[in-house]
Amino acid sequence: MRPVINTEAALRDFLPDLHKAEWISMDTEADSRHAYPEKVCLLQIGIEDGDFLIDPLAGFDLGPLWEELHGRELIFHGADYDLRLLRRQYGFVPRAVFDTMLAGRLVGNQTFGLRDLVLKYLGVELEKGSQTANWGRRPLTPKMEQYARNDTHFLKPLSDTLRQELESLGRTEWHRETCHQLVEESARPEEIDRDDLWRIKGSSRLRPRGLAVLRAMWEWREQEAIASNKPPYFILPHELLVRFAEQGEHQQDGTLRPPRFLTARRRHGLQAAFEEGVNVPDEQCPLPLARKGRRATDQDMARFDKLKRRRDERAAELDLDPTLIASKAMLMALAQNGEKTREELMAWQRDLLGLG
Repeated sequence: MRPVINTEAALRDFLPDLHKAEWISMDTEADSRHAYPEKVCLLQIGIEDGDFLIDPLAGFDLGPLWEELHGRELIFHGADYDLRLLRRQYGFVPRAVFDTMLAGRLVGNQTFGLRDLVLKYLGVELEKGSQTANWGRRPLTPKMEQYARNDTHFLKPLSDTLRQELESLGRTEWHRETCHQLVEESARPEEIDRDDLWRIKGSSRLRPRGLAVLRAMWEWREQEAIASNKPPYFILPHELLVRFAEQGEHQQDGTLRPPRFLTARRRHGLQAAFEEGVNVPDEQCPLPLARKGRRATDQDMARFDKLKRRRDERAAELDLDPTLIASKAMLMALAQNGEKTREELMAWQRDLLGLG
């Protein structure tokens, strides 16, 4: 097994092989289950000469790697998360990708995990395990290294088989267009409205006072998560934040019984945040979000039903997941604001919906 590339010298030795490679497969491993904020902990690259692991936590310059990869088509499986993470952390956006998960879905597979597709098309059963491992820990175990290498090892033969199936079904352009959109979307800077971040699931039922309490407790939890390098739900789950916020709508004395699983310091911090929210002046309490869009009219619903019937019929004919053609939310947007929303669809989706 090749050693992990963890120095500039080792990367420099690898780059000539990467440069002459006829194809490149790629994957990443991050620590989203174990750290906050998440970061890339391992890069996997497959070429004709084998599968290579690069350790970004070793602290050496990865600039030459991104320069080499920039102009190439990269084979990924489920590229969306990887591309967003790579752009956010390194500013890297590839020229093009071939996504085997998208290809698997577009040829009609109902199960499309890497393990599922490798078994179906290549007859190889990949081992489970290491999916929830802490990739930020060093050294990597031999089992983790093998798992990581397997993530790129089968992507080229799998992509070859799926390319043929896409071609035989006349769906090559569908896949190319979808992958292109994936790359374009990953290249756009993420617009983060901090006022939206704390409005977690369940917050829509809160009144202004409860929202003020939730916002204060969310800010406390966010600071705790960053300080401890742990995901926020490790500190306190969403459901408890919302439950405490509901209490804050009625308990004007600011009393709260923090859960016993918190340390004394965190119980004190949560109590202080709760009191802060309870004591926000009424005029400074955040308001519930206004309903997005207008209420659907009878005419809108008639157009929606027609579009949905068309979508479902075409999906059944083609043995496709209907949501690949358009989600229900997209169908409703089309029904209410057809021309503007139509431009958001890809050409093959418009064709299948009969929108020309």
